[in-house]
Amino acid sequence: MGFGIAAMTYDSVATLKDAELDRGVTFTLLHDEEITHVNRFGILNVTDYEPGQRAYGVPYPGIFLISPDGVIQHKFAEESYRDRPDFANILEAAAEMAE
Repeated sequence: MGFGIAAMTYDSVATLKDAELDRGVTFTLLHDEEITHVNRFGILNVTDYEPGQRAYGVPYPGIFLISPDGVIQHKFAEESYRDRPDFANILEAAAEMAE
């Protein structure tokens, strides 16, 4: 459909590079410095982790579909890290954007 894909995490740049090399990741991996974007998107998981804990900075899992001009068109999110958005719904929304 012509979409670019990127993943954003609070993991270090070194960890992201290791993931890219060890797991053969071919899409862009972004480091969210000081969880700036997680906080701005309002997706910080504040119920499971407190400041100072190793996992602090973990967002609720989600997927954003963003237009070429940077506007979030669709947001798919779950409250548990064990759950992921239904991929069929994401594909449907992406197809609508591609029209």
